Amino acid sequence: MSGFAEHRRVATVALVVANYDEAIAWYVEQLGFLLVEDVDLGGGKRWVTVAPANGQGARLLLAEASDEAQSKSIGNQTGGRVFLFLETDDFARDHAAMLEKGVEFHEAPRFEPYGTVAVFADLHGNLWDLIEPKR
Repeated sequence: MSGFAEHRRVATVALVVANYDEAIAWYVEQLGFLLVEDVDLGGGKRWVTVAPANGQGARLLLAEASDEAQSKSIGNQTGGRVFLFLETDDFARDHAAMLEKGVEFHEAPRFEPYGTVAVFADLHGNLWDLIEPKR
């Protein structure tokens, strides 16, 4: 090895949002995520994390924008590219459930060499892939 620990993982990804409570509601109600932490840090700041209900994958840190520069990145974390990938073991089930909950998909499901996928937008317009990888 190159001196790094062998057992590392990306644990948390920060996502800039307009409002903590609005973001919590969207991720819990529309995507079925769990609210993992909501800690008051004082001065209007909170440590808010959500994660898929099965506990797999990275958590999202919902970081409320605190200035104009941060506010400008809301909904455009990656300059219009897909930002995050929500992996599922049953695309049809989760796609139908998300549509029923009002999640906005930007395309019909498509079948790629790597799996079944469709792009959707979160509450602020960041793009995600819902993907069932080929096994």
